Amino acid sequence: MKIALAQINVIIGDFEYNLKKMKAFIEQAKAQNADMIIFPELATTGYPPRDFLEFKDFISKAESLIENLKSHSKEIAIVLGTPTVNPVIEGKDLYNSVVFLYEGKEIYRQHKTLLPTYDIFDEARYFEEASTWDIVEFKGKKIALSICEDLWNLGNENPLYTINPMDEMMKKHPDFIINVSASPFDYNHARERIKVLKENVKAYQMPIFYVNHVGAQTDIIFDGGSLVLDNKGNVLKELPYFEEKLEIIELEKTFNQNPENQQDKNKIKLIHDALIIGIKDYFDKIGFKTAILGLSGGLDSAVTTVLAVKALGKDNVRVLLMPSQFSSEHSIKDAVDLAKNLGIRYDIVPIKSIFDEYLKTLNPLFEGKKFDVTEENIQARTRGNLLMAISNKFGNILLNTTNKSEMAVGYGTLYGDLSGGLSVIGDVYKTEVYELADYINKDKEIIPIHTIIKPPSAELRPDQKDTDSLPDYPLLDPILKLYIEGRKGPDEIIQNGYDEKLVNRILKMVNRNEFKRHQTAPVLRVSPKAFGMGRRMPIVAKYLE
Repeated sequence: MKIALAQINVIIGDFEYNLKKMKAFIEQAKAQNADMIIFPELATTGYPPRDFLEFKDFISKAESLIENLKSHSKEIAIVLGTPTVNPVIEGKDLYNSVVFLYEGKEIYRQHKTLLPTYDIFDEARYFEEASTWDIVEFKGKKIALSICEDLWNLGNENPLYTINPMDEMMKKHPDFIINVSASPFDYNHARERIKVLKENVKAYQMPIFYVNHVGAQTDIIFDGGSLVLDNKGNVLKELPYFEEKLEIIELEKTFNQNPENQQDKNKIKLIHDALIIGIKDYFDKIGFKTAILGLSGGLDSAVTTVLAVKALGKDNVRVLLMPSQFSSEHSIKDAVDLAKNLGIRYDIVPIKSIFDEYLKTLNPLFEGKKFDVTEENIQARTRGNLLMAISNKFGNILLNTTNKSEMAVGYGTLYGDLSGGLSVIGDVYKTEVYELADYINKDKEIIPIHTIIKPPSAELRPDQKDTDSLPDYPLLDPILKLYIEGRKGPDEIIQNGYDEKLVNRILKMVNRNEFKRHQTAPVLRVSPKAFGMGRRMPIVAKYLE
């Protein structure tokens, strides 16, 4: 039996586009004499559809897509995920289902049992869990159909569920497992995914065909990495990350084939590639074409600019250099050099006269007050206004360049440098931004070396350095990571050897600036715990105050 893995990039709610894509992959699979093709979880709608699932018209369009695919299943079985209506009054209105189509008919439909409700997931909001489990027979083989989380209760130190639906299916003695998945990317996830699937093979002693989404849906990124494991837990095939792929696997060869080399799981490479597809899909799927950002000569804007050019092309990225009287000549040169290295349009718009006019206008109200963060924020907001003016006039979408370290502690100005339609590196700590810069420059110098080695500064007052307001990033970032990703409280962090006053200071900064993060652009998610849907904190709270 030849089984086709269809790792596809769909658009949430674009049923016509999704159907056209699936038909194209089906025709490719037929041309290679495949007996079956497998698409990911909720392939009809895209993942996560969120509250679109509450619209009857939305569900009706998903059902129509399934009906359309039935006519294409006369020579090949089609397996895909879709929402289905719960026919009974009790429980949620929908199931998250996988359907098996063949010979123009629906042969079987299995609902998802384990509904994740953590981090970015909120499936229990919409779906009823399965209460029955069976297998489907096809060409002399018994197949267990499963959906994403249904395999994730094994291989975890702290299982989230009290049941394993696969245990029920095993009573029917299937020959292999199919898992359709929508498993979001983070830089650890590829290894965790393989570990979990190997635990399932160990438990059930049979091959697994696992098909995952690829591409970005707003802030959530899917890396693909679809897998085939044999009955001994060897990885026979791991599909590429961040690209669509059709792969044909012969079932019989899963029992005597040599394991293949797996995809590169270097953390910084994964983050780099994820951010590029995140930018690209955000623009492509909404219909945006061009981007603009402020290029300061600093590291964050430099890395963001390079990623944007790789995602959108040099003709679709424009930068604005907005020096003030506090900007160093070297920063301006670094920014110009980077723009020239990338071959992108840059414009220099000095803000000194605008800033001076603000001070003149405010002088009667500020008389007797010292220069402080107020004047610094005026500069940041002036730059934000200029960038938004270009955005409005020319249709360029503003990319935000704030890193995760700054976003965590509130080292940014609302309606100024926190402005933008998409936060590119808001889930990348400053120390990781340095690693990204080194990765970008691995073959040749694209980002000027001075941008990388100079002390980071917002250049909003004379001789300003980030360390005037913040601890050094190599000290700050590990504490932030323990608190945000690790969910460790202050005592636990202090027990890791960090100074008590420093820990309390940093954690208070994080909590006090929650209101800023609620007003910023969507953050491309590359870590296990990003700001946004995956981290839900109250704005008004007294914890650690």
